Amino acid sequence: MHYWFCPTILASIVIAKPETVIRWHRTGFRMFWRWKPRNIGGRPKIDVETRHLIRKISCENPLWGARRITGELLKLGIDVCETTVAKYIVKAPKRTGQPCKTFLDNHMNGIASKDFAIVPTIGFKRLYCLIILDHSRRCIVSFGVTFHATSEWVARQITEAFPTDEFLGDTDYG
Repeated sequence: MHYWFCPTILASIVIAKPETVIRWHRTGFRMFWRWKPRNIGGRPKIDVETRHLIRKISCENPLWGARRITGELLKLGIDVCETTVAKYIVKAPKRTGQPCKTFLDNHMNGIASKDFAIVPTIGFKRLYCLIILDHSRRCIVSFGVTFHATSEWVARQITEAFPTDEFLGDTDYG
C-alpha cells in the first residue's frame, strides 16, 4: 500500500525508542492505579473495645483459635467474622528449644519411618505396598506387598523388619 492512498498515515506513524515505550507504560499504569477508587468496600472496621476484647481473650486463653473466640463473642452478642478475629489475635511467642532437624540428627539411630503406596494393577486391582526406611542408614529396611492390608499384616511386617533391638543402635534408654 502506498502512502498516497491515505496521506494522513504518515502523521500517525511514530518511531520510538524502547525506553520511551517503557516510560509510557509506566506512566499509564501509574495513572490507572491513581484513578482506581481506593475504598470500594471490604471488611467493615470494628470498634476499639472489640479489638481489645479479642486480644484479652486470646492472651488469657492461648490455646483458643479464631473459631472458638468468634463463638465466645457471639455468646456476648458481638457478631464478628472469624477472619477478623484471626487478624487481631495475639500471636503466640516463638517457641524456643531445639529445632526438628536437630532432634532428628540426635535420634537418627532410633528412628524409622513407614509409608504406604497404593499401586493399581493392569487388572484394576489395588496392591498395597508398605515401605519401611531406616534413617541412620538411609536405606529400605523392609518392603511388603499385599492385596489386602490389615492391621495384623502391618504389625507382622514391622516385627519382621526389626526382629531384635539391633535397630536401636548405640542409644541407651536406661
